[in-house]
Amino acid sequence: MPDLATTTETLADRFTRWCEAVVARLPFGLDRLVPPTFLGFALINGFTFGVDLTLLTIFHGWWGWPVWLAVTLGYVCAFGLSFVLNRTFNFHSHAPVGRQAAVYVVVVAVNYVAFILGVGTGLTELGLEYHLSRLLAGACEAIYMYCAMRWVVFRRRAAKPQPARVD
Repeated sequence: MPDLATTTETLADRFTRWCEAVVARLPFGLDRLVPPTFLGFALINGFTFGVDLTLLTIFHGWWGWPVWLAVTLGYVCAFGLSFVLNRTFNFHSHAPVGRQAAVYVVVVAVNYVAFILGVGTGLTELGLEYHLSRLLAGACEAIYMYCAMRWVVFRRRAAKPQPARVD
């Protein structure tokens, strides 16, 4: 009888296997260009972006809060959720969460200032409808955030070579 502790597959493992299977079936050689973590990121962040837009609609559209406040609160909630889901399901990180969270806060702060406030609020102030402004800012931030999460926040460190033992 197999040992259940070694054969039990987690939900995160199944998510990764599914992303790998989908990417493996991409046409036109895209399977060699698109990493499974990109698909995982797109799915997770598509979901959290929906959370962000829902909160934006509630805070600004229903409750009448200023756009800057509604965007900020929706953003903070969505990106907190994104960190947890990407760490667990997409990048399978087991590194200390404190350091990663600190780096993530810096990445998100840069993203917030550049894309959310800069692009999103700027387009709204120029007269573009606030949902459309947020969608355009979201497209810019998606590229930036995937790159930052893959190569900065959840980067895999190469194992340090062990010095040769002299006996």
